[in-house]
Formats: sequence, structure tokens, C-alpha cells
Amino acid sequence: MQLVAQSKTGKIFAFAVAGGSGFVIDVVVLFLLLQLTPLGPLTARILSIICAMISNFTINRTFTFGQSGRSLREEFARYLSVGAVGALLNYIIYVALLLIIPGFSPFLATFIAVIVVAFFSYFGYSRFVFNRKD
Repeated sequence: MQLVAQSKTGKIFAFAVAGGSGFVIDVVVLFLLLQLTPLGPLTARILSIICAMISNFTINRTFTFGQSGRSLREEFARYLSVGAVGALLNYIIYVALLLIIPGFSPFLATFIAVIVVAFFSYFGYSRFVFNRKD
């Protein structure tokens, strides 16, 4: 079933909702890893980003952009390539905040990084991943 947003405003809203749910998954996984494992905040964040990316692909494909007409494998590979660049930017911002500002909250650093990278991600996903294959 596909309930894809039709208008530009609808797509931006759906993207924001997907991003919000991805943020919740990111923070919850980060929190659980920090509380329940010996992982530190840098390693735990890599795993939390991966979980959020998988969730966001599914949500964006179903509700925000729709299928592109490419195979699921090709679409996911494109998504991962844009997502990997976004995740790298996200991680760089996160690490920079933690290293430059001693005692900075990993959760606030996550929030700031996610907001900054959201603009890059929307552009990349809409133009490279989910654009219609002609």
C-alpha cells in the first residue's frame, strides 16, 4: 500500500514526520546502547544512525516520495549512498560538538546534527533516489 504525498508541501510535511520518527529511533537506540552496553557515545551513535536510516527509507518510500520505478535494490543502494553522505555529515557535526564543547549532551548534539543534515537529505532523496525513472 502506498499513501504518497502529492503536493510539495505534503512531501515536506511527510519528510519531516519521517525525519521525526527517525530521530526518535536514533535517540532511543542511542540511549539503550549507552545504558545497556559498554559502548561509548561515538560507537553507539554509528549503530543508532544505521537503525534510523533503515526506518526512514521505508517511511520515505511509502509515504513521502513513493517508488521511483527502479528496482528496490537500486533504490535502496541510491538511498544508502545519499544517506551515507548525510550520516557522515551528521556524525562529523555530532563528534565536533562533543569534542569542542566538553560535557555537551550527546542527545542535544544528535538533535542539532539531524536538523542541519535534513536539508541536504531532502534534496538528495528527492532528486537522486526517488525521482521518477523515465
